[in-house]
Amino acid sequence: MKILHLLNTGSFSGAENVVCQIIELMDENFDCIYCSLDGCIKNVLKEKNIAFEPITNMCVQEIKRVIKKIKPNIIHAHDMCASFFAARACGAIPLVCHIHNNAYDSRKINLKSVLFFFAALKAKHIFWVSETALSGYCFHSFLTRKSSVLLNVINVKKLYKKMNEDENTYFFDVVFVGRLTYQKNPERLIEVFKRLRDCLPEYRAAVIGDGPLRDKVSDMVREYGLEKNVILMGFKENPLKILSSSKVMLMVSRWEGLPMCVLESLALGVPVISTCRDGMSSIIKNGQNGFICDSDDEVVKALHQILTNECQYRIMSSNCKETSNEHNDLKKYKDEIKSVYVSSVN
Repeated sequence: MKILHLLNTGSFSGAENVVCQIIELMDENFDCIYCSLDGCIKNVLKEKNIAFEPITNMCVQEIKRVIKKIKPNIIHAHDMCASFFAARACGAIPLVCHIHNNAYDSRKINLKSVLFFFAALKAKHIFWVSETALSGYCFHSFLTRKSSVLLNVINVKKLYKKMNEDENTYFFDVVFVGRLTYQKNPERLIEVFKRLRDCLPEYRAAVIGDGPLRDKVSDMVREYGLEKNVILMGFKENPLKILSSSKVMLMVSRWEGLPMCVLESLALGVPVISTCRDGMSSIIKNGQNGFICDSDDEVVKALHQILTNECQYRIMSSNCKETSNEHNDLKKYKDEIKSVYVSSVN
């Protein structure tokens, strides 16, 4: 069975990481091809030995060209935009949609939510990364029979192997991993770091990631005089050693699904503090393996608590690894996807 995985970006971030993992989990009965805009993803796919079919832009004509060349049995589209264009181009080929975050801009009736609804009606099945991603979509009540929640998982053994490829030594108190975009709210991140300095003047934080708000973040770091506290490290293909060498991971996103970096953090024994509930509430338990906070006051208090109480940090770090062991059932995850593929072509 030939599966065409369709994405709307040429970069490598959370959703792209999930797709790579899905492809790597499939057995020899499933021939998977990754199709997206060209970009740095090409290098990641080459390293992982995943077949890549680039497109010049996300449009019906380009997708039809790829379909004619590849002749897939199923198209697995991994965002609302890719799903819409796939639905217009796929003809009789079964379509599976996969929504990887809780898109707040689809909670109301607008162009994006309506266009995805067209794709969703045609889809054989829709995977949602969390309950809130499904329930938050404005037309969800029409799609419940063909929808299921598929929480992200990671391969912990491969994670540690990848981490150990980095022979450098790091030490940070706090780490942020993610693209510097509106969704990730990096301006709030720097505001929190400014307030944290008032109670922990010597803390060190790593900001791993790049994006359109990079210059804004850099300007804020300089404006607040945080150059000694906050290190902007840019995009890192392998940030795992930096993550594992930190005491806590901080997320201040406006919305999320269940980010891979959170699962990686827990597997490495690094507690997570998040201002976003969404998919996080399914895995982050307050005071056990992290904190879910609403206000910046709560975030700073939680950071201070973890960073200054070594006993509590060690307990929470151990709880993180227990949570990871319980959550990451790769066989169950793979079997659910394979079941949808098989039922979609029958």
